[in-house]
Amino acid sequence: MKRLDGKVAVITGATSGIGAVTARLFAREGARVVTAARSTGRGEALAGEIVADGGESVFVQTDVSEPESVDAAFETVFKRYGRLDVLFNNAGGSSSADGPLTSAPLEEFWRCLKLDLFGTWLCSRAAIPLMQQSGGGSIVNSASIVAEMGIPNRDAYTAAKGGIVALTRSMAVEFAKDRIRVNVVVPGAVATERVLGFFEREPHLKKQWDAYLLGIAEPIDVARAALFLASDESCRTTGQKLPVDSGILIS
Repeated sequence: MKRLDGKVAVITGATSGIGAVTARLFAREGARVVTAARSTGRGEALAGEIVADGGESVFVQTDVSEPESVDAAFETVFKRYGRLDVLFNNAGGSSSADGPLTSAPLEEFWRCLKLDLFGTWLCSRAAIPLMQQSGGGSIVNSASIVAEMGIPNRDAYTAAKGGIVALTRSMAVEFAKDRIRVNVVVPGAVATERVLGFFEREPHLKKQWDAYLLGIAEPIDVARAALFLASDESCRTTGQKLPVDSGILIS
């Protein structure tokens, strides 16, 4: 039996990197996967690829930072499938505009909070009533090692990801009565195109890689962690952080 047989899973930020890899993995494990992202072309292409490989997937155009877009997306999911079992709040990211709070642009602070933290809040807000009707579910949030350790030049991103870790704990307590589990994956640097491009532009930062005891993670490493938290294998796990950090948090 596949680990997500019969489950309906929404993955935000699903058109590239960790999100796309997770969508393919969830589909192989039997989930009906809803890829949610802003890019219609890439989203429909990914959903089509999953279907061609024998899985089930649809794309729903979604801007996680806009309430109307999020509400419409989850309404579409429920109309199509009549239930929701898994939400992977994967959408987010930092940018080169971030920096010390004394000099980072104010708009970068609000961009990070709106995309990362508010997006997680909005999607969870829309998903939870559907999970309650379905008899429970699993929400997997995505944070970062910046929520657990100090890293220079990422103060806005740190604020947003730290908020996600705290929100995860609060949601886990709030909705345990509804059999809704809420956990958070905590990746370090992951070898996505975006991250590799960043280090290519900032080669002096590659020395940070030495702190990754097991090497830089691949997107599939994070996807497998999300799969465990989404599946019934973690049915007694809630409010927890699962690092996928190659040991940097202990080094």
